[in-house]
Amino acid sequence: MKRLAVLSIAFLFAVTVVQGQSQKTDKGNTKETKKEMKSDRIALKKLSGNTVNIVATNSFNTDFNGATNVQSKRVETFDEFSFTSKDGQKMKAYYDSDGILVGTTQLMTFTDLPISGQKEIKAKYKDYSVGKVVFYDDNEANSTDMILYGVQFDDADNYFVELSKGTKTIVLQVNTNGNIFLFKEL
Repeated sequence: MKRLAVLSIAFLFAVTVVQGQSQKTDKGNTKETKKEMKSDRIALKKLSGNTVNIVATNSFNTDFNGATNVQSKRVETFDEFSFTSKDGQKMKAYYDSDGILVGTTQLMTFTDLPISGQKEIKAKYKDYSVGKVVFYDDNEANSTDMILYGVQFDDADNYFVELSKGTKTIVLQVNTNGNIFLFKEL
């Protein structure tokens, strides 16, 4: 009887060790996959010239019919349109080299962030003052990545929050679930 109990305990111990090693391997694989995704990221095509693409202009006029105060310019990798939307929001729209909408940005307030993100920022960065909050709304139909603050990132809807403390300024990326990541130190 003792032998059966000892064998049972040994078996359970072996199963537990194997499961623990499997979980560690999964975490390691996840980190490697993220690194591979970053290295596989396609560099955005730099646009030549300084004239906004007519295809982008036509797409903008279709996508944002009724926009006012429209100003356009070519930036390094996008054609950028600054405008006021029909509902009075000041926005920017970004178009890729093919004249397809990549996404839009607009200024928001700290209270527009998901509640869990607000709480985490207040707890972890209580010595910082909140500056500009920008919401990036991705065009899910276009897989082109976006560049904000000089950093290319995976296309997804995100908030970007500038925080400052003395002479130090950082930008946090807050996803729509409220998860926070350090995006860049300015």
